[in-house]
Amino acid sequence: MRRDNVSLKATDLPNIVPEHFQVPTRESFASIEKSSHAPRFLLLYGSLRETSYSRMLTMDAARLLEAMGGEVEIFDPRGLPLPDSEPETHPKVQELRDLVQWAEGMVWTSPERHGAMTGIMKAQIDWIPLAIGAVRPTQGKTLALMQVSGGSQSFNALNQMRVLGRWMRMITIPNQSSVAKAFLEFDEHGRMKPSAYYERVVDVMEELYKFTLLTRDVSSYLVDRYSERKESADELSKRVNQKAI
Repeated sequence: MRRDNVSLKATDLPNIVPEHFQVPTRESFASIEKSSHAPRFLLLYGSLRETSYSRMLTMDAARLLEAMGGEVEIFDPRGLPLPDSEPETHPKVQELRDLVQWAEGMVWTSPERHGAMTGIMKAQIDWIPLAIGAVRPTQGKTLALMQVSGGSQSFNALNQMRVLGRWMRMITIPNQSSVAKAFLEFDEHGRMKPSAYYERVVDVMEELYKFTLLTRDVSSYLVDRYSERKESADELSKRVNQKAI
């Protein structure tokens, strides 16, 4: 099939501001300095129950990431206020936001309750701002998703969290974990028993680690946008920090 040649002359793009238009090249990645520190991961879970399977699953994920050489922090949601019920200066809110800025990758693990993620999980995500000034603290960072269910396998919470990850401009990895009948999958010490579910968790953490190594140094270049290069920092800050409704 014959195709018409497409001209790439600047004069064929009358709506483009030339000084802000860039052509991505492989060479653009070569000059980016490579990190030498261990990849940093923040893990969130969505239950406050004493016997919390989402916390147990999070702990097993943390062990795997640490075994691979990562640095891991797990946020304890106890004491985190409901969104908008306290000022942003609340100590637990500041703790969470500081950890988000520190992390290069994240893991979100929620139980499924009434066919959705828990309110505890959503509250943590809601306290993470889309922007601080002109900086988006989650943009370009990697994200892995897991859920636990009391009954048959489901993906409702995973699907919801995937939408949120995309909305927050995170690199949400393709693999994910859904543990059905979680009460059968952990031993008396809170560790996952050998199973296909556990092997999937290993797969997900391995994939997250790989994606983080690949993208953490180049994420600022990957998410650099023509439209935002046209804006001043003040204009960008005003646009992405609109008042909550």
